[in-house]
Amino acid sequence: MTRVVVVGDLMTDAVARARYPLARASDTPAIVTMHGGGSGANIASWLAVEGAEVAFIGRRGADITGRNRDMELMGYGVDARLVMDPERPTGTCVVLVTHKGERTMLSDPGANAALSPEDLPRDLFTQGGHLHVSGYTLINEGSREAGLAALEMARRAAMSISVDCSSSAPLERTGAEPFLEWTQNAKLLFANGDQAKVLTGRDDPEAAAKVLTAWFPQVVIKLGAEGAMWYSASNRGEPVRAPAEPVERVVDGTGAGDAFTAGFLPAWLEGKPPAESLAAGNSLASKALAHLGARPRL
Repeated sequence: MTRVVVVGDLMTDAVARARYPLARASDTPAIVTMHGGGSGANIASWLAVEGAEVAFIGRRGADITGRNRDMELMGYGVDARLVMDPERPTGTCVVLVTHKGERTMLSDPGANAALSPEDLPRDLFTQGGHLHVSGYTLINEGSREAGLAALEMARRAAMSISVDCSSSAPLERTGAEPFLEWTQNAKLLFANGDQAKVLTGRDDPEAAAKVLTAWFPQVVIKLGAEGAMWYSASNRGEPVRAPAEPVERVVDGTGAGDAFTAGFLPAWLEGKPPAESLAAGNSLASKALAHLGARPRL
């Protein structure tokens, strides 16, 4: 099985799930829980529990929270290559989940913002492996050089490469042109509909995917309740779609996109048909939707 190396963000998620519609400028009863988070770390965790050989490269604070996150990753079976930052705390994200399951996030990257090229273990970048880079690493100015260095090291080692778009608002602030320039050597791009629109200006996901194949040989668009779509210019212009798996009750959408990526990648790396890879991604995303937090349950 291909070893997957994930370069990305490590966070603690403070998830506040409102029990009723939000009472603006007042109090709303909620259930508040703490979980491991960070898109890159989430992907690595889901990959590991599904049996993949995966290493995660990131940065944490010299605090109890960082130690807990480190131990969690090892508990999932991740080869955690975390550099301890002596000054910055472990990153934190406040995730506000409405009574309908909709999310709003407030993020403090903390130590993630200091990830540097020197933090990248050279022994992980070898031929035959696969690199996945979280878009947050590239969008954050402080960690960007590390993300670019990882992409270059993977290219030189003849590794396959995938990237994701992180989140639409920070992606828009960064700009489509720089992001596409940084990531154009990747073989596979993951985006949702909003992110694809930011990159292309196209409202229709299929139209956006067609535009994105000017930079990426293969594009996967995550469509939420409608499932997901794979597109390649070499596929005679026909997208491949797979429906979402039914979920009896959506508890929390945090990390569902990360779980999808972790479900898709192993099947794709094994050369399975796009429809099968999409179905594997949708299956893992459905598991993430059914419980609080962005990580698998141990």
